[in-house]
Amino acid sequence: MKKVIIVGAVAGGATAAGQLRFYDKEMSITVYDRDSTMSYAACGTPYVIGEVIEDETSILMADPEQFQQKRNIDVKLEHEVLEILRPEKKIYVRNLKTGDEFYDSYDALILSPGGSAIMPDIEGSQKSHVFTLRSYGDMQAIHSYIQSEKPSHCVVSGAGFIGLEMAENLKHLGLEVDIVHKSRAILSILDEDLSQLLHAELEKNGVQVHTETVIEKIDDRSVLLSDGKSLETDFVIMSIGLKPNIELAETAGLSIGETGGICTNDFMQTDDEAIYAIGDASENFDFITGDPKRVPLAVPAHRQAFLVAQHITGNPIPKKGLLGTSALKVFGLDAAMTGLTETAIKEKGLTAKTVSHTGNSNAGYYPDHEKLTLKVHYNPETRQILGAQCVGGKGVDKRIDVIATAIYGGLTVDDLQALELCYAPPFSSPKDPVNMIGYKAFD
Repeated sequence: MKKVIIVGAVAGGATAAGQLRFYDKEMSITVYDRDSTMSYAACGTPYVIGEVIEDETSILMADPEQFQQKRNIDVKLEHEVLEILRPEKKIYVRNLKTGDEFYDSYDALILSPGGSAIMPDIEGSQKSHVFTLRSYGDMQAIHSYIQSEKPSHCVVSGAGFIGLEMAENLKHLGLEVDIVHKSRAILSILDEDLSQLLHAELEKNGVQVHTETVIEKIDDRSVLLSDGKSLETDFVIMSIGLKPNIELAETAGLSIGETGGICTNDFMQTDDEAIYAIGDASENFDFITGDPKRVPLAVPAHRQAFLVAQHITGNPIPKKGLLGTSALKVFGLDAAMTGLTETAIKEKGLTAKTVSHTGNSNAGYYPDHEKLTLKVHYNPETRQILGAQCVGGKGVDKRIDVIATAIYGGLTVDDLQALELCYAPPFSSPKDPVNMIGYKAFD
């Protein structure tokens, strides 16, 4: 009977365990995680803090008892894997509650350690009113602080996904919010012209955005910025990025790639064929360029978990690369993107043209419609779609999902005009914005 050990019990790890059991009813499966919760929807944490999601336990997808009773999977929370002994195919584990340490053996080992929030080395960063949001416990700590201390103002450092979602949710609670962001434009995975639409939406809703500056010092009731400004505040949320948890793999001598993730092959195997790496800490490759790529999002983690389970159970399916398809909501605007941005295209020296379309999400005469802007980059010679982005009040995710599917299917930008997409006045127009991109690109 094959024995599989999984390190990490959130998106990738929990899914891998479930997939393995589905395809092999007899296999021994043990999952270790140093946290006290497992399999929670991390993407929902800002909305719990903002009380849009009223019951915090609703984002808990499973618990160890369920995994044991329904799937015969042994989940050991508050257990930290300290070392991988590759020649012996063993791991060394510490029970964080009791301090006991022990060895466990494996035939296959899946690393799904996730990542940790980056905390800059600045004066005051260790104060009790400075938070990060990376775990279920972080979410509880922020929510508890807001409920007990009744703060009126927060400074959010970083204008990526978490920073923008936290700004909206804190405003939902009635707090005043300032965002501090190092770069000139917020949300760097968008082209700057579209990110400016989100910037304007934030300020329209009372969020002050300070770009091209960082926090240099945190005091009890204020933060000092590198541009000399001082902001009065009650607490700070640091959301400047994520670092992959690669220490265990690195110590075991597994290769770390240029993106900082654990190197993997087409089947998510590391240098050691008995050890796999999935999720935020694994390095993959870009679907379009083939270059190393790391995408710390839930969808790739779930897909990688499936691929690993298939490989271990004897049905190898190679991965296809990552586009980084994603979406977020910022007050009355939604944004979605897939593939390469203008910046990435320039950095890689690719030949590209761009076509944009601004129009309605659905029929303009129908009362429930919104404006959206769809932007697509493509190779003018091969007509290959390189990337797409959309910002608007409605229907944004639909358009990017269609284009992501087109990229995976090998369709060209010209093929977009011929797609027979759903139409009725509440949903679209006879010529959908995706079709319009195809027509505009045709020359």
